[in-house]
Amino acid sequence: MLLAGATALLFTATAVAAQEAPAPTAAADQPAAGENSDIVVLGFGQARQVQTVTAADLERLTPGTSPLKAVAKLPGVNFQSADAFGAYEWSTRISLRGFNQNQLGFTLDGVPLGDMSYGNVNGLHISRAAISENLASTTVAQGAGALGTASTSNLGGTLQFVTRAPSNDADIVASGTYGSNDTIRAFARIDTGDIADGLKGYISYGFLTTDKWKGYGVQRQHQANAKLVKDIGDRGAITAFLNFSDRRENDYQDLSYDILRRRGYYADNISNDYPLALQIGQIYQNQAARAGNANAALPYPNAGLTFPAGIGTVDDAYYDAAGVRRDWLGGITFDAKLTDALSIVSTSYGHKNRGQGSWITPYVGSPAGVPDGNGGTLSAASPLSFRTTEYSIRRAGNLTNLALDMGANRLDVGGWYETNTFNQARRFYGMTSAATPNRNARDFQSDPFFTQWNGKYDTETIQYHVADTLTLDRLTLSGGWKGMQVRNQATLRTGSLVSGRIQSRDWFLPQVGAVFHLGGGAEVFASYTENMRAFVSSATSGPFATTQAGFDGIRNTLKPETSKTGEGGVRLRSGGLQLSAAGYYIHFADRLLTFANGSGIQGNPPTLNNAGDVESYGAEVSAFYRVMRPLTVFASYSYNKATYQDNVVNAAGTILTATKGKTVVDTPEHMAKGEIVYDDSRVFGRVGADYLSKRYFTYLNDQSVDGRVLVDASIGFRFGDGSGFLRGFAIEGSVTNLTDKQYISTIGTNGYTASGDNQTLLTGAPRQWFVTLRRGF
Repeated sequence: MLLAGATALLFTATAVAAQEAPAPTAAADQPAAGENSDIVVLGFGQARQVQTVTAADLERLTPGTSPLKAVAKLPGVNFQSADAFGAYEWSTRISLRGFNQNQLGFTLDGVPLGDMSYGNVNGLHISRAAISENLASTTVAQGAGALGTASTSNLGGTLQFVTRAPSNDADIVASGTYGSNDTIRAFARIDTGDIADGLKGYISYGFLTTDKWKGYGVQRQHQANAKLVKDIGDRGAITAFLNFSDRRENDYQDLSYDILRRRGYYADNISNDYPLALQIGQIYQNQAARAGNANAALPYPNAGLTFPAGIGTVDDAYYDAAGVRRDWLGGITFDAKLTDALSIVSTSYGHKNRGQGSWITPYVGSPAGVPDGNGGTLSAASPLSFRTTEYSIRRAGNLTNLALDMGANRLDVGGWYETNTFNQARRFYGMTSAATPNRNARDFQSDPFFTQWNGKYDTETIQYHVADTLTLDRLTLSGGWKGMQVRNQATLRTGSLVSGRIQSRDWFLPQVGAVFHLGGGAEVFASYTENMRAFVSSATSGPFATTQAGFDGIRNTLKPETSKTGEGGVRLRSGGLQLSAAGYYIHFADRLLTFANGSGIQGNPPTLNNAGDVESYGAEVSAFYRVMRPLTVFASYSYNKATYQDNVVNAAGTILTATKGKTVVDTPEHMAKGEIVYDDSRVFGRVGADYLSKRYFTYLNDQSVDGRVLVDASIGFRFGDGSGFLRGFAIEGSVTNLTDKQYISTIGTNGYTASGDNQTLLTGAPRQWFVTLRRGF
C-alpha cells in the first residue's frame, strides 16, 4: 500500500526526483558555537561513511584546482590527474573503494552530472559544471549515496557538489594567478547583495590558460556562472542558475612502459614538428602496404620503411590530440514549506553540450581533393588525417522531494525523471601534406571527408524513492528504498555499429541504517545498501559499443552491474578532536569488464565481457585535530582488498581470462593522506602529503605501477581589515609536487587489457609553482 501510494503521489505531482535530507544530528554532538570545522566534517549523525570538505579548504589550493583534488585526502578516495590542477579531463580519474569513476554518482546542487567520464554521454565534468571558487562544499559518501541522489551509476558512492548562495551584501571578489608554464588564472565575482525583498544574485567569470608542462600545446578555459535567489520569507526560496563553459585542451601523449624506457619521462606528442609527423605517417603507410605483399608498391617511396632515430613504432609520438567542450547548464529550484510539516524541493534543469575529441592519426590518410577546412581542397594525398569523436547532448529533467516532518519521524518521497538525446559520430577530416598543418586540434572541425559511424542514442530515466527517518532519544533509524528504470535506444545513421534497445530495471533497492549516540560526543553507525548501475547509451561504451551481431548475442543475457554494501563504524568529537573509523564489505555482482583492442587512436570497438562477482572489504580511519586556534592537523588511512571472484568465460564456458583471485585494476591496497594547516587570520599556510601503494593495469595483474608519495604546500599573507588600499587583499604562493617526484599518475586512459604492456599510462606533472593575489576571499 505504501509503495502504491508513493508512486501515485509522484506521478500526479509531475515531478520525478529527489534529495534525501541529512540524518538529524543529536544536539549534544553539535559543534560548539564559533568552532571552525572548515577542514573537513566527518559526517556526524549519518548512518553512512560521509565526509564534507568546505569552500575554505578549496581556497587553500591553487585557484582553478578541481574540487576532486580537494577530496583526495579523504579515506578511500583515489584521485589521479596528469596536471597540477587536477582539471585535465582526459587524465582525471577518481575511484572509491575500488569502484571506478563510471560506477559512482555525481550531482551539483542535486542536478545529475552523469558519471563524469571523459566523453560523458549523460552529463558533464564538475570542472565545467561550476567554477571552483563558487563551490560551497563537496560531500563524499564512500559506500553508498543517499536514496534520493539523482544517479543511475552510484554503485560505490557519490560526490555531491553544492554551490554558494548569493551574499546578502554587495561585494566584488577577484583573484589573479601566475605560475609555471605561463599559467594565468583569473576570477571575478560580483554579488548584488539584497536588492529588494530578499532578491539577490551574483555573476562570475573564470579564465585559465596554461602551456602543457611537457611537449607543446595549450589548455584553456572560459567559464561563467550566474545565480539569482528570491527569498519568500520563512516559507523558502526560488533559485535560478545558468552556467557556461568553453574548454579547449591539447592532450598529453598516452604512454606504455616500452615508450617510457625508450623515450623517457617527458615523451609527448610532437606538435611542434609537423614534417616529422608526416614522415612517420608515410613510413607507417609504406609498412602497411608491404605487410600483406612484400613486393607491393610503396605509396611514399621516398620515405622508406624505417622510422627515424628515436621512434620505435607509429604509436610512439602522434602529431597532436585535443579535447573541445562547450556546455550550457541551467535550472530553477523551488524550495518551500507548503505547511509547517510538509516541505518540497523541486528542481527543473536543462543541459546542452557540444564536444569533440580529436587525434591526428597516421592510421588513416587523407586523399587528394578533399576539403582542407579553409575553403579549398587538398592538392595531394597525405599520410595523416584528423580523426574526431563528436558529441552532442540535449537533456532535461526534474527532481522533486516531498518531506513530511512529524517530530520524531520524517518521511521523504521523491523521484527523478530525465530524457537525454545523445548524438555521437566518428569522422575524418583532411590534413595537408605540406610542411605547415592546415587544422588546429583545439578548433571544432568542419567538412569531413569520411564518416565512419554516426548514431543517435536516446535514454529515458525514471527513479523514485521512499525514505523514513525515526529519532528515538539516542537512537536514529533510517530506512527506505529506491527504484529505477532506464531505457536505452540506439539508432544507427551511418556505419556498422548497433541499432536496438536494451533496458535496466529494478523497482526495489533497499537501504537501512542506524546511528546510536553514546554520549560525550561519541556515536556508532551502521548501514546496508543495494544499488544498480544502468546501461549507458553510446557507441564507445556500454552494450552498444560493438557490432550488431555482438549486441544481438548479448542483449537478452547481459545484466546490469549491482552492489550490496554493508558498513559500520564509530565517530568521536571531543574538544578540537574529530575521529572516524569504519569497516565495510561489498559484494559486487555481474561486473562488466571492457577489454581494449589495439591502441586508442585506432578506435577499435572494445570487447565487453561479464566477469562475474567482485568481493571488496576494507577499513578507513580519519582524524581531524585543532591543536590550537590557528593550527589544525588532518590525517586518513584506508585499506582496501578488492578481488575478482570469477574467471571471464564465453558462452561455451571456455575460460577467456583467468581473473579469479586477481586484484581489481587501479585499486591501491593502502592509502595514507595527511595535512597540516596554519591560519591566524594574517599568516596562513598548508602542507599536505598523499601516499598510495601500487596499482595494476592488467586484469591478470602482470603489469603495475609503483606506489608514490606526493607533497603540496602553500603559504600566504592577508593584509588586514583596515581602511587602507590593501584592505581585503591577500597574497599566496603554492607549490605542487614539492619533491619533484617522477611517477605514473593516471592509468587506464586507453582502457585495460588482460595482460602485457599497454599504451594507457600518463606521467604526473613535475614540481610547479604559482603566485596568487586575491581580494575579498
